[in-house]
Amino acid sequence: MTKALFHTTLFRQLQQELLLLQGLRAPLDPELQDPGLGIINESFPHRAFPVGAVHEWISSSAEDAAATTGFIAGILGTLMRKGSCLWVSRHRNLFPPALSIFGITPDQVLFVEAPDPKQALWAIEEGLKCETLAAVVGEVPELGFTASRRLQLAVEKSRVTGFIHHRTNRVAENGACVSRWRIKPITSTLPGGMPGVGFPSWNVELCKIRNGRPGTWKVQWTPQGFFVLPEKITEQALIIKKAG
Repeated sequence: MTKALFHTTLFRQLQQELLLLQGLRAPLDPELQDPGLGIINESFPHRAFPVGAVHEWISSSAEDAAATTGFIAGILGTLMRKGSCLWVSRHRNLFPPALSIFGITPDQVLFVEAPDPKQALWAIEEGLKCETLAAVVGEVPELGFTASRRLQLAVEKSRVTGFIHHRTNRVAENGACVSRWRIKPITSTLPGGMPGVGFPSWNVELCKIRNGRPGTWKVQWTPQGFFVLPEKITEQALIIKKAG
């Protein structure tokens, strides 16, 4: 082994050890490595959506919250191929049969309505400790550093993936979650400019990602899954929107 190759190998080993210490692991199951996010995967440390980690999702309006729920459900459709999901909220606004659009049947999801934020966080943490679950979605008003650290420590042992979604207009606090996202709805379009209601489309902003690269993309949901819109298409869509 040459000196250069030795240094390269050593660097990669140290990098992998550092990622493990920070709670970032590559998916064990090849089927769960890619929920179809395409080029977005380049922003993740292992070029795959981080599983066994806690992701934070922030919405500032009811419209943003609905778009965020849809995007999360698209990811869950892949993670739940071999497991079920716990969904914790104060007031359930989700219509369960609508999850079938994203490849999820309602009987795969256990819904829990918590009477207050404290008990909601307790239920989320206990769910994240349960190794038989594929994922836990928690809707809470806010998430402080101490609470986020407890949740991240829980998934590092169980390898359950957590999605913490909260609505707030305040500047988000620093937390221990692996990533932070903001999803906003955008005008939907149909292929070839055909008239009618198009596929759900979102402006996806990865605000931060541990050991990765933040970015912004235009993403559409189709019967085949996620489709990241090329720049030319998104520019055309914006022109059409302004003209209308």
